[in-house]
Amino acid sequence: MDRREFLRLLTMASAAGMPVANALARSGESSSLYELDTFGNARLLHFTDCHAQLMPVYFREPSVNLGFADALGRPPHLVGESLLKWAGYAPDTLQGHAFSYLNFTEAAHRFGKVGGFAHLQTLVKRLRSAYGEDKTLLLDGGDTWQGSGTALWTRGRDMVDACNLLGVDVMTGHWEFTYLDAEVRANIEAFNGEFIAQNVRVTEDALFEGVEAYDEDEGYAFKPYTIKKLGEHRLAIIGQAFPYTPIANPGRFIPNWTFGIRDEAMQSLVDQVRATEKPDAVILLSHNGMDVDIKLASVVSGIDVILGGHTHDGMPKPVPVKNAGGQTLVTNAGSNGKFLAVLDLDIAKGRVRDVRYRLLPVFANLLPADAEMQAYIDKVRAPYSETLSEKLAVADSLLYRRGNFNGTFDQLICEGLNAVLGAQISLSPGFRWGTSVLPGQSITMEHLLDQTGITYPETYVREMRGEELKLILEDVCDNLFNLDPFYQQGGDMVRVAGMNYVCDPLASMGQRISEMRLDNGQLIEASRSYKVAGWATVGSQSPGRPVWDVVADYLRAEKVAKVDRLNTPVLKNVGNNPGIANYPG
Repeated sequence: MDRREFLRLLTMASAAGMPVANALARSGESSSLYELDTFGNARLLHFTDCHAQLMPVYFREPSVNLGFADALGRPPHLVGESLLKWAGYAPDTLQGHAFSYLNFTEAAHRFGKVGGFAHLQTLVKRLRSAYGEDKTLLLDGGDTWQGSGTALWTRGRDMVDACNLLGVDVMTGHWEFTYLDAEVRANIEAFNGEFIAQNVRVTEDALFEGVEAYDEDEGYAFKPYTIKKLGEHRLAIIGQAFPYTPIANPGRFIPNWTFGIRDEAMQSLVDQVRATEKPDAVILLSHNGMDVDIKLASVVSGIDVILGGHTHDGMPKPVPVKNAGGQTLVTNAGSNGKFLAVLDLDIAKGRVRDVRYRLLPVFANLLPADAEMQAYIDKVRAPYSETLSEKLAVADSLLYRRGNFNGTFDQLICEGLNAVLGAQISLSPGFRWGTSVLPGQSITMEHLLDQTGITYPETYVREMRGEELKLILEDVCDNLFNLDPFYQQGGDMVRVAGMNYVCDPLASMGQRISEMRLDNGQLIEASRSYKVAGWATVGSQSPGRPVWDVVADYLRAEKVAKVDRLNTPVLKNVGNNPGIANYPG
């Protein structure tokens, strides 16, 4: 689609009264959002963490993303006005809405939904054709095959075929590994691009037993890197899957593979690639999370740019990191199909002279749906449409997930567990994926599956002592706030209902959680037992029904879903931290 066609469609949208067209007129913005100047001689397009969202969605950015020590005040630990000031965006604009939580409900009505593969396809095609097909690559940072009902029911295959249609050239993974190892292999075989991951190895026992490996001598489970020629230049792209997969997700699904950050192995590989392949640029396609990538960039030299994912941080500008070899730029491209990153490189022989980086929000009302992709999506969804479209309840307020502590949709899930399973306290994982629902909108089964669609959804109810509860909270809190990024796994704090507590992120391990009380104010005693419900157990399968069935029962009975309170902790030592705003505690 050329510029003339784009402007014609925008004019048609305005004439039809589409909300984003009216908002554009009021805000003074124009179609220049997607009009990029030509720069350099190689273009990389990058999306990550779409979590199987084929359709346009609403997605609220966090109001709490705390950073401490070296991360204090440094991206990605900026929210709201602090983030927009750093990026140079005004709040009442398309970009202001895309990158912040500010006035989310009002802005969502004005600007419309984001993402959707049919709309993403339109933008990808346009950016490819404008720059040159032979000089452009499309990279996928992972968390693509999981996060929706259709992805769950097709075991990720709907997304593999969608990515083939989209034209993804290279990808790495994380939630891809929550299917069975044979299913992962089958999906990779069906994928037209290359799946790369230098940090996933086959165990010695599995190699001895003849389990498939990409390189038996090195133990690589998958191809560690690829060389791509763009125009006259050669790019090396190294893959880095999520290093803590068997800890954060069930290792029982992938028993023959080991993971890790493997920074020393990364340095060796970068050195080897530069010496033997002699590329003009080295790119790391990473699913580490941004803080881990920033530290990795400081200890590994020779990488020009890290295209990062996992922590869902929509970063409009790269963060430069100095290292022994010079400097590495670190990026992160958001989530849920909401953004497409554009990295234009000016490459000379053996080096990168300059870059231009833009993170483009994908506004569905500004980008007409690609007909071929939309037809595919409609076909994939058709067998499940009746189930997906069931209206469970009406949202009384904005429902969202994402933020270091509780979100309103998480609260709803926890209250549903307590109500249906008869528990005093409920726990829900601090997942960062999950779409938003506006006030007055019907909560459908599709919305619920957007929050819960995993391959280990079983619920449990059991007696748990107060000391066990504290241990769980302390463990997750250390994962979130450990001052060494290499010990952070990238999720958010476990969500709770039925209890409250005080949290000091800067306290030492085991001392961050205090004043644990039930909702009625009663102190939770270490030796006393409490009836606790939860879901998504990693170690072994729980005995209960899938969480979506339990919460659906709750919503059907409620009819109007009200979140009257959030069980968010009272926080210490967060005063003047630019990573928190609009926080009740």
